[in-house]
Amino acid sequence: MASLHHGEWMFIPIFLSTGPNGPLPKEILEMYPDAPLIMRQGEVDAWDNTDFQAAVRAANKSQIILAGIVTDVCTTFAALSLRSEGYSVWANVEASGTTTHLIADTANLRMMQAGVNLVSLFSIVCDLMRDWRDTPGSAQVLPWLDQYFPVYGFVARGHGAAIENGTLVPGEQQLLA
Repeated sequence: MASLHHGEWMFIPIFLSTGPNGPLPKEILEMYPDAPLIMRQGEVDAWDNTDFQAAVRAANKSQIILAGIVTDVCTTFAALSLRSEGYSVWANVEASGTTTHLIADTANLRMMQAGVNLVSLFSIVCDLMRDWRDTPGSAQVLPWLDQYFPVYGFVARGHGAAIENGTLVPGEQQLLA
């Protein structure tokens, strides 16, 4: 959910795809009711579906952020195909999984060797934001972080409280020096 939710305020094109493994969760479909939903008829590699290709091309972007259910299949196959078509691909390593660490490591190595950028969700969001003062910036990102990356929400609340009450406790001054 977190991987998709930032698309609303990052103003990036979103398209969804699923195949014979079943429908996407209703929460995702409700989040993007107007996003193209590509129903693959059996293609394991999303790029093998002409509707998926058309959606990617219609977005007119050279960089693609990608996530899939299974790292070594859904994410890897699509990432490798997109790379072979000349796209710069950013695979969210936190948005998919697989059965063992060895399989994940092998799939990630395979993608890296093909030039796929393996990144965390926090990295993706900060890279898209670029500057806390911009839009999207802190006003959009901090509530999202609080919801999906709670430790950063704690940091932001602590920082806000220190500014509001103007106090530093012993030890904080050394951290700021």
